[in-house]
Amino acid sequence: MTWKRVATAAVLIPFAVGLVLWGSTAIVALAMALVTILALFEYFALGEAIGHRGYRFWTATCALLILYLQWLTTVIRWGEFGGVAYPPRLAWLLVRMFPRAEDAFFLFVLGIAAITLFTKRPLVETLPAAGISASALILVAFPLSYTIRLHGLGAQGPVLLLFVLVITWVGDSAAYFVGRSIGKHPLAPHLSPKKTWEGTGASFLGSLIVAVIFARFMTVPLPHLLGMAAVGNVAGQVGDLLESAYKRSAGIKDSGSLLPGHGGVLDRIDALILAIPVVWYYWVLVYSPRS
Repeated sequence: MTWKRVATAAVLIPFAVGLVLWGSTAIVALAMALVTILALFEYFALGEAIGHRGYRFWTATCALLILYLQWLTTVIRWGEFGGVAYPPRLAWLLVRMFPRAEDAFFLFVLGIAAITLFTKRPLVETLPAAGISASALILVAFPLSYTIRLHGLGAQGPVLLLFVLVITWVGDSAAYFVGRSIGKHPLAPHLSPKKTWEGTGASFLGSLIVAVIFARFMTVPLPHLLGMAAVGNVAGQVGDLLESAYKRSAGIKDSGSLLPGHGGVLDRIDALILAIPVVWYYWVLVYSPRS
């Protein structure tokens, strides 16, 4: 199992790094659209395991709309739409004129209403279907859409997104290997019996070490990098446990089998689902650079 895990990572990591550093925000958005759809369908499979059959097509459509609106907000804010450099005041106005990601949620609600009223699915499925569909959009698609916002944060965006990926990868690897070798004290045995406090500590320390390394080629002060690494790591570990709770609720070990040694796409990105938006909010609300 370990060799499959390492081999899969050896293939995926260089691809992800190249995409983040040298791909445009539009390309990153397209890649995230694929990842999000795969993750959503794995999430729906978990729901079906307990008899909750979601509105797959409508939820996926709204998820793609959210990703598009996040990209649109990013490129308009930075004056890149159509290759035109907007004055800051005009960019501010355009951001407010165009629909935002939050608007897609209201469209989603309208769609759920229409599906409920005009389809012939059994009424007993109405509440479970609406619940699993809404939770898929809120718990998977919307947080992942912040990947686009983070990548689109000007010149620092690609490196900042790479920073979040690396603290997650290093933290996950440290937790895995330290937990397997010296882990003695279970972290949350009712959710994930193999996770230990020793692995959690190693994960946190590994993320902080990544911050120190990234400080050598980022203009962000080290205290803020350490802060982002800390909150990103904690959020990532919470996201990992949250997905474990989903799987245990469904009675399933892995969300899928697409990635050898890792399980499904949802298994691989569970930590990023919370880590990416948390780091984005830290950047915007705590660090708040003017550039």
